[in-house]
Amino acid sequence: MGAARGAAGSHRRRSAAPVRRLRAWPGFLLGGVAVAAGAVGVGPAGREVGYALLCLGVIGAVIAGVGMHRPAKPVGWWLLAAGAGCGAVAHSRWAVDLWASDRSPGLSWADFVYFTMYLLVAAAVAVLAASRLPGAALAGMTEAGVVACTAAVLLWVFLLDPFMYDTSGAAGVGVLAYPVLDLLVLTMAVRLLLTARVLSRSQQFLLAAVGVLVVADLAYFITAMTGGQWAGSTFSAVGWLLFPLLLGAAALHPSMAHEPGAGAGRGPAGTGRWTAAAMLAVVLIGPAATCYALLKDIREGDLDALDVVLPLSATSITAALLVTRLIRAGGLAQRRAADLQRALDHQATLQLQMGHLVLHDPLTELPNRRYLDRELRAAPGRPDPGCLLLLDVDGFKHINESLGHPVGDALLVEIAERLRGSVGPGAVLARLGGDEFGVLLPYGDTAAVADRCADILAAVRRPADVQGHRLHVTISIGVRRLAGPAESADVLSDADLALYEAKATGRDRAVTYDAGLRERQLERTELIERLRDALAAEQFLVHYQPIVTLGTGGFDAFEALVRWSPAPGEFIGPDRFIPAAEDSGLIVALGEWVLRQACRDAAVWHRRYGTAVTVNVSPRQLMEPDYAETVRRALRDSGLPPAALILEITEGVLVGAANEDDRTIAHLGALRREGVRVAVDDFGTGYSSLAYLRDLPIDILKIDRSFLPDGDPGSAPRQVSFVRTIVDLAHNLGLAAVAEGVETPAQVAVLRELGCDKVQGYHFGRPAGAAEAAEVLAAAHRPAVSVTV
Repeated sequence: MGAARGAAGSHRRRSAAPVRRLRAWPGFLLGGVAVAAGAVGVGPAGREVGYALLCLGVIGAVIAGVGMHRPAKPVGWWLLAAGAGCGAVAHSRWAVDLWASDRSPGLSWADFVYFTMYLLVAAAVAVLAASRLPGAALAGMTEAGVVACTAAVLLWVFLLDPFMYDTSGAAGVGVLAYPVLDLLVLTMAVRLLLTARVLSRSQQFLLAAVGVLVVADLAYFITAMTGGQWAGSTFSAVGWLLFPLLLGAAALHPSMAHEPGAGAGRGPAGTGRWTAAAMLAVVLIGPAATCYALLKDIREGDLDALDVVLPLSATSITAALLVTRLIRAGGLAQRRAADLQRALDHQATLQLQMGHLVLHDPLTELPNRRYLDRELRAAPGRPDPGCLLLLDVDGFKHINESLGHPVGDALLVEIAERLRGSVGPGAVLARLGGDEFGVLLPYGDTAAVADRCADILAAVRRPADVQGHRLHVTISIGVRRLAGPAESADVLSDADLALYEAKATGRDRAVTYDAGLRERQLERTELIERLRDALAAEQFLVHYQPIVTLGTGGFDAFEALVRWSPAPGEFIGPDRFIPAAEDSGLIVALGEWVLRQACRDAAVWHRRYGTAVTVNVSPRQLMEPDYAETVRRALRDSGLPPAALILEITEGVLVGAANEDDRTIAHLGALRREGVRVAVDDFGTGYSSLAYLRDLPIDILKIDRSFLPDGDPGSAPRQVSFVRTIVDLAHNLGLAAVAEGVETPAQVAVLRELGCDKVQGYHFGRPAGAAEAAEVLAAAHRPAVSVTV
C-alpha cells in the first residue's frame, strides 16, 4: 500500500508540473493587475513604487520562465530582465525623491538608468526576433528601417517640430528623449512582427508591451510639452503599469521557449499582398507628411534648416533602404533561382538514379525482372519476337549455405560476367532474383537458339575461382519461344516449367517448353501430394539387393532400395517419385524412414552373418544440421554397429562439398570417425576431381553400369580400360571398388580379372523384401550350400 501511495504521489507530482507551468502567466497577470490597480489610485510616489514592484516582478518572471521552459535564446530574456532591473532602480529612486519632495526638474542619474532600460529592451526584442537560420541576423532590418524613417518623419512633423521650440532646458531634453527611444524600440518590434512566421502568444505579449509603452510615452510627451504635470497623466500611468505586466506574462508563457523563425510567408522576402500594401503605404506616408510640413511652415513663415534637412534625410534614408531591399530581393531571387535550378538538377539526377535502381539489380548491375517484363511486353510487336531463356545455377543454394553469402554473391557476379560475354549482341540479360537469370534473345530460330544455349552452358561450366575457392558449377536453361501473343507472366511460367524439366532430367542442359510440360507439371504436383499421403500411410517398402565379394563369393552387404506400393501388387518406380521428393523436400522424411527401416532389418542379419547394409543419402538430407545425429539415433535404436552401415552419396555431393568446413563434410567426417563407411555411387558420370577423392572422407567407389561391356569384353576394349582405370585409382587411394549393374558371367570374369573387389547386379539377385533377403542370407550360410560366382 505504501509503495502504491508513493507511486501515485510521484505521478501526481509529475503531472502537476506542467499544470504549474500553464498557470504561471495568468497568475502573474492577475497579481500584476491588482498591483497596477492599487498604484493608479495613489499619488505619484505610490505609482513609482508600483512601477518598481512590477519591474522586479519581470525579473522574477524571466528567471522562472527560463528555468521552466528552457528557451532557445535565453540571452534575449536576460537582456529583458536587465532592462526591467534598470526600470526598477530608476522608479525606486524617483519614489524616494518624491517622498522627500526632492524631485528636481533637471536630468539625474536615474533618468539615464531609465533610458538604458529602453536600449536593453530594444536589444532584447532584436535578439528574440532573429532565428538561427542563415542570414537571420539582418532579417527584416530593411523593412524595419523604412518604418523607422517614416515614424521619424511623423514624429518630427507632428510632435517635435511643433513643441521643441516651446521647451527649453534640461527638462525639455529629457522629455524629447522618450519619443526617440520609443522609435528605437518600435523599430525592433516592427522587425519582430515582420520576421515571425506565426506570432506566438509570448511574442504577442511582447509586442503589446512595446505598443502600450510607446502610446504611454507619446501621451506623456504631449502632456509634458503642453504644460502638464511632471508625473504624467493617468492614461500614461496605466500604460507604464501594463508595460512590465505584459513583459512578465511574455516571459512566463510556455511559448517563450519556441525557436524564432524567419523568412517564410511574413519574412523579409515575403510576397504577401497585405505586406506589400502596408509597406507601400508606409513609404508614401513619409514624403506626404514632409510636403505637408513644408507647405505649412512656408505658409506660416516658420521654415528653417531642420524643417528641410531632417525630413529629407529620412526620406533619403528610406530611398536608400528601398534600393537595398530591391538589391537584396534581386540577389535573393537569383539565389533562389540558382537554388531551384540546383534542386531541379539534383532531383533529375535522383530520378535517373532511382530509375536505374528500379530497373537494375544492385549486385550484378544487370537489368532486373521489371526491366525484362517491360521488354517481354514489347516483344510481340516486333517482326521476330525472339526467344526467352530462363537460367538457374545448379546447386547454388548448397554453395551459398556451405561457403557463405559473400562467396555466393561473388559467384553470381562472376556468372553474370560470363553471361554478358556469351548471350550475344542484341540480347537482353537480366537477373531475376537469387541465382536466376533471364535472357531475351532477338531471334527465335531453333538452331541459333540451340547454339546460344550451348555457348552459355560452356561458359558457365568452366571452373570459377571465387575468394580462394575453385568452384565447379553448371547452369540449367528453360527455353520459351515468343511466337504469338502471350502475357509476360505466362511466358515466364512456361520457361520456368522448361527449366524445371532441365533440372529434373540431369541439369547442365537446356530444355524447350512444350504443352506436355505443363501436363507433366500437374502430374508432378499431384504426385507430391500423393507422396505426402503415402508417408503418413506408410505405403513405402524397403527392398534389398545383395553386394557380393568376388574373392570369397559371400554376401558382404545389401543395398537398401525404397519402393512405393500404394496398393497391394502396385509399385511406382523410384525414377518417378524420388525426383519429386527431392524437389519438394519430402526426401528428408523419406530418407530418414528408409534409414531407420534398413538399420532395423540389417541389425538381425549383422548379428547372425556379419552382413552390412548400404543406404543412399540425398544431398538434401546432408544439408540438414542434425543429419549426423539422425544417423546415430537410427543406429542406437536398432542396435546396428556403425561399422555395419555404409552411406552412399553421389558425385554431385562431392562437387558441392569441396570446402573443408562444408556441412556435408562435417556430417560425413564425424560419422566416419565413429565407424560408418562412405561410398560414392555412379562414379565416373559426374565432374568430381581427383583432389576430392584424396581429401574427402570416402571408403568405396561404385563403378557405374554404363562403363561395363554389354557383350563380349573383347569387343569393348575402351570400356574395359575405363573400368581398369577406376579400379586402379580406387586401390591406389586405398578405396574399395564395387561394380554396379553386373548381369552376365562374362562381366563377372572381366571384373575378377581387373581386381574389382565387389559386384552388384541382377546376376546375383534382384532387389527383394526383407524376408526374402533373410532367406538368401540363411541359404548362403548353410554348410551344404555354396555360391559359385
